Amino acid sequence: MTTHCSRIVCLSTETAETLCLLGEGHRIVGFCGSADRLPEAQHKKPRVSIHGVSRIDRICALEPELVLGFGEAHGETLSGLAQRGVAVHLFNQGSVRGILDMIRVVGAMVGREETAAHFAGSLEWRVEAIRNRSAHERRPVIYFEEWDQPSITASSWVSELIAIAGGVDCFADLSRYSRPEGRVIDDPDEVVRRAPDIIIGSWIGKALHREVIEQRSGWGMIPAVRDGEVHEVPASSILQPGPAALTDGLDALHRIVELWRERRTRIFHTPLGPESVEAAEHVA
Repeated sequence: MTTHCSRIVCLSTETAETLCLLGEGHRIVGFCGSADRLPEAQHKKPRVSIHGVSRIDRICALEPELVLGFGEAHGETLSGLAQRGVAVHLFNQGSVRGILDMIRVVGAMVGREETAAHFAGSLEWRVEAIRNRSAHERRPVIYFEEWDQPSITASSWVSELIAIAGGVDCFADLSRYSRPEGRVIDDPDEVVRRAPDIIIGSWIGKALHREVIEQRSGWGMIPAVRDGEVHEVPASSILQPGPAALTDGLDALHRIVELWRERRTRIFHTPLGPESVEAAEHVA
């Protein structure tokens, strides 16, 4: 049945992006979330919401043959749609392996198994190439913040991508919680104590303001703040567990880590000038 679905509603952007990358974007009749990662042809299509009492009626009005959702937040909506006879599928990927599997499943749903398998395989290859490139390098400690009020740290797939990119998620112990409230940093001083070398912000829906982070009480002593290692990764590139996270998101993380290593190398290999040599000899 699903291989012939011509009308699909995507309640999360990663499935919409996957369909477009597989050449099946024409099947999308509505989607939820940002259109930043989607081709321009998708931008005029109806936006749907999982919030509000009329959400199921509005989705049904699009006459979907299949509705794709993600995570616990979409469960109730998909249940209501199923009760009206709409075919639904709830994904719950929270890892690199889960993202690759999601791509393959979406491909199978639209009769593009081979294309999806090839695409997922190419993504897996580049993930492993980046992982291997950083395997024997110094690994900076990274604090990733996906929201600032309250401070919420990295989800499971972001934490995994940090490790693949060559870093160490300083709150990896919290990444196992799928719900954002489980990843809230109640005590800002805990970030100070964990002393990250790099801070990465990815605030969904708004731009990162570095000065807000740098001016937090006591954060001036954090190595990342002291050394100017506060960076931003666009939320659309990493906060959705889909192709974007394995391409632009991972690339951005790896680039930040590589630049950090280059700066550390320059610091420790800067030749001493005559005055520095003379001062060192005097101390000796």
